[in-house]
Amino acid sequence: MIHFIGAGPGAADLITVRGARLLGEADTIIYAGSLVNPALLDYKKPGCRVYDSASMTLEEVLSVMDETEKAGGVTVRLHTGDPSLYGAIREQMDALDERGYAYDVTPGVSAFSGAAAALEAEYTLPDVSQSVIITRMAGRTPVPEKEKLSLMASHGCTMVLFLSTGLLEEVERELQEGGYAPDTPAAIVYKATWPEEKVFRCTVGTLAQTARENRVTKTALITVGGFLGDRYTRSKLYDPGFTHGCRQGTEG
Repeated sequence: MIHFIGAGPGAADLITVRGARLLGEADTIIYAGSLVNPALLDYKKPGCRVYDSASMTLEEVLSVMDETEKAGGVTVRLHTGDPSLYGAIREQMDALDERGYAYDVTPGVSAFSGAAAALEAEYTLPDVSQSVIITRMAGRTPVPEKEKLSLMASHGCTMVLFLSTGLLEEVERELQEGGYAPDTPAAIVYKATWPEEKVFRCTVGTLAQTARENRVTKTALITVGGFLGDRYTRSKLYDPGFTHGCRQGTEG
């Protein structure tokens, strides 16, 4: 059996209860060493084999899974955050389907949730933004033409950018081309929920400068939008005048 597990955004105690339990049952753990907090390996049982996938190819990862399956063991493939976001799990699952191996997926807390916690912010504020776009800047790996950052930015809603910290000059240009003003609030969240966590608040026009000044080159999320400002409308849900299925309001 092979378990794909989301490790959470960084802090060792932000893995799910299920994920921690499965880690403790594994005979083999293959973890994304460049991104996953090594403290999570403390959940492993004695004798568990551990592989850091940072320098491995897909074929090498599958070879380790093959060995464990042939021995009748349990493999945990430990991905950062939630494995469904930039986890490259589809190609692994397709290969396992071809082999006839059983597997499942345990979701995790995504880094974009960890970033919101670090910012003490709410991505969806009434009359500010009710949508969140999770995307990345095109780099060595392209994005579909219709998902060019400037086109995503044209919606004007909350944006969270993964895998883009080393491309912030281009990010600034694309965001402004899409319609964000240079003074639109933004923030760089470095290693959200890790002990090394740092938050750098800035604007769309100062993203690259802020990263340079603070020597942030990787392992950070870029957040953009009015949700980082101080203007919003009070939620209807808890407004005493608003009637809904659980409460009669004073309106009318």
